[in-house]
Amino acid sequence: MTETTPTGSDDLLTARDKGLPARAIGMTASAFLATRPRLDEFWTPMIALDDAAMRANVATMATWCKDRGLEIMPHGKTTMAPALWQRQTDAGALGITLATMGQVRTGRSLGLHSIMLANAAVDPRSLAWLAGELADPGFRFVCWADSIATVEAMEHGLRTAGVPRRVDVCVELGAAGGRTGARSVREAVAIAERIAASDVLRLAGVAGYEGSLGHDRSPVALAAVRAYLEAQLELHDALASFYDDGELYVTAGGSAYFDIVADVWTDAPRDDRTRFTLRSGAYIVHDDGFYRGISPFDEGAADPSGSPRFVNAMHGYGRVVSSPEPALALIDGGKRDFPYDEGLPVVRGVAADISGPWRPLDAAVSAMNDQHTYVRPSEPVTIGSVVRLGLSHPCTAFDKWRVLPVVASAESDEVTGLVRTWF
Repeated sequence: MTETTPTGSDDLLTARDKGLPARAIGMTASAFLATRPRLDEFWTPMIALDDAAMRANVATMATWCKDRGLEIMPHGKTTMAPALWQRQTDAGALGITLATMGQVRTGRSLGLHSIMLANAAVDPRSLAWLAGELADPGFRFVCWADSIATVEAMEHGLRTAGVPRRVDVCVELGAAGGRTGARSVREAVAIAERIAASDVLRLAGVAGYEGSLGHDRSPVALAAVRAYLEAQLELHDALASFYDDGELYVTAGGSAYFDIVADVWTDAPRDDRTRFTLRSGAYIVHDDGFYRGISPFDEGAADPSGSPRFVNAMHGYGRVVSSPEPALALIDGGKRDFPYDEGLPVVRGVAADISGPWRPLDAAVSAMNDQHTYVRPSEPVTIGSVVRLGLSHPCTAFDKWRVLPVVASAESDEVTGLVRTWF
């Protein structure tokens, strides 16, 4: 994958790229960045990324995985940003995970050559496209299946298209109350046997997602996650007679319980052809909400063992446009601009403008509309001042922006890059 600019292309910046300074419109990204822009030129509402924090997060995860003999294929649907995928692959990631065949096609168009589809592929049109892509011998692709009906649908589409080589497929194990996946090891073994017998599919290991089994780090949630992962290893062992001598995967690990995944995998037998692969993706920017509360590596976690730490690398900015009551201020960004599905934003400070200086503000966000956020301050705030927000859940932050500015660090307003997304 090749990047020519921090946006992933050198296309012209346009008025459709919200938040950009007026002077940037009509310039290429590289030409604009050459003028050394500052964050206070950008319009509100806005989300900005912290370069130093992202670099630290990527290095932290890469080192931690390497020390444990683990691979990582970060979930690229978090950002859909090739410039950020590049950072992860440069740090040693085996490839990028994606969630839909549409995202896989986008990833291929942006230069990805190693992709895991954390899903099944059954649409005959996308399978025909995949068959064409597999003519490239350098393209690594693996997907999942959780039923014999899924296997049969894949076979039909690939045979019709004339696939040039067998498609690697992991059997997906689920759990009661979880998301997709076979609901028992016995059922998964039957599916795997069917994949192994296929003339167009190849059994490539076992896969699954433990994150839907818990939403916190309570003993009950952690026990459910651990039991699921142990069942996944049981399945992998049960499939030994169905595997060929090619590359295999055991894959799990969202951004919440990857430490438990690694702990369970520690006791699994290792060989040169099985890649124990995490798919955590949100770690590159972390957050000030859901992942701050559940990640084992949050910067604020108390841990005397000195575990690695992730730092929040995304911040929202909204300008106060109304204060119709003494204890109410409305800012100019809402659900169209900031994530809200895993918790409302939190107030991190206020300033006369984006350039600061920032001062603490005792305030809470009580609600959000499409284009407004309700801030409840303990003191009056000035119309036109800017509120800095901590955000929750990067997966639903990036999709709201075509271009996001990157500042050198949390203490700087020097814009060093522009990250373009491709949702």
